[in-house]
Amino acid sequence: MAKIDLLSAARVKSEKRPGDYLDGRGLYLQVRNETSKSWLLKFALFKRPREMGLGSAFDFTLAEAREKRDALRKLIKQGIDPIEQRRIDDAAKAMERAKAITFKEACARYIAANRAGWKNIKHAGQWEATLKTYAYPLLGALPVQAIDTALVMKVLDPVWSTKSETASRVRGRIETVIDAAKARGEYAGENPARWKGHLENLLPKRTKVRKVRNHPALAYADLPAFMQDLRQRDGIAAAALEFQILTTTRPGNALGARWSEIDRKAAVWTIAGQNMKGGQEHKVPLSEAALAVLDRMEKIANGGEFVFYSSANGRALSDAASGALIDRMNETNAATGKPQWIDPQQDRVIVPHGFRSTFRDWAAERGYPDAVAEAALAHVVSDAVIAAYKRTTFFELRKKMMDDWATFAGSDSAKTGDNVFELRAAQ
Repeated sequence: MAKIDLLSAARVKSEKRPGDYLDGRGLYLQVRNETSKSWLLKFALFKRPREMGLGSAFDFTLAEAREKRDALRKLIKQGIDPIEQRRIDDAAKAMERAKAITFKEACARYIAANRAGWKNIKHAGQWEATLKTYAYPLLGALPVQAIDTALVMKVLDPVWSTKSETASRVRGRIETVIDAAKARGEYAGENPARWKGHLENLLPKRTKVRKVRNHPALAYADLPAFMQDLRQRDGIAAAALEFQILTTTRPGNALGARWSEIDRKAAVWTIAGQNMKGGQEHKVPLSEAALAVLDRMEKIANGGEFVFYSSANGRALSDAASGALIDRMNETNAATGKPQWIDPQQDRVIVPHGFRSTFRDWAAERGYPDAVAEAALAHVVSDAVIAAYKRTTFFELRKKMMDDWATFAGSDSAKTGDNVFELRAAQ
């Protein structure tokens, strides 16, 4: 049998020629160039040739490489594939490292990584607030891997029936954070917060426990009287609420309106898709009354980008501004002891968002097609087939409708009420 010339430490250090140099019993020195040298173990297991890297020759000496070789050959003799065993060992080490990552830290990491991609700047705050309130007390200090179905249920059980929408969001956020940790190798097994095929078998559907309560809205017959009251009040919040009512937009869109979005000549307000709930651009025809609100705001414009701005910081007026205005308008009636502006069906004080329902009732009574009214409200078509064939936003019809809406809103309240007259023929 030919003698194998073993490598020496000196040769390992000096060898520069590219090639694989045998040391013995499957151990090779791999030389790619002067700066790239590594150790390689070649072996066969169940007649299958295998190669396994043992690290850089600059990091491990010849003696250390031989020790690794000898230990791995013992596994091979036992029928254990050292490559597969290393993978298992690495996974175990990763799991151990994951134990140092708490659920709270994993949440913070996920929010930080995704904050820039969320179109709504408030989204991160909502994530943090719900997790802090409902998840962190039980899960926050625990390693991510320690979270199981029983713990998730302890978070959800107390609020699933009483705050179903919030509880559903908390569940979804826990699931998302654990999925992200799983992708990093920090969680093994099925996601304990998964709904489909898992928690749906333990919790009732939200639709079974949720008590649907619409936003408290003003009866449309009372709108002219409300508008008369509103127009007697000064201030940016009053102008913003009037503009929201006249454009039938969501409160957040109206309060966040920018001068750059307004085309005065065409009488159109274009809201970018990133600012819309449905993610699609929305063009709002502006009635003369809506343009008059903008005229008033131009006279007191602060030179900033927002139409309705906060005098404190120049940014967009806060969501609370319109609600606070209604509260001020809702001074208690001395005779009845009740607020003046309430939802007659719910007996609750109206909120800014409720004026969209007021408009929707008015549009139905005036005979406007549902599709036109829904387009004015920028509601997303839920039926996929209808959405696929829908090619119009009914802009011209909406222009006429918004003019009629503004006329009705500004009409004499003494002539409205239960005997509201038709402004246009049904179409």
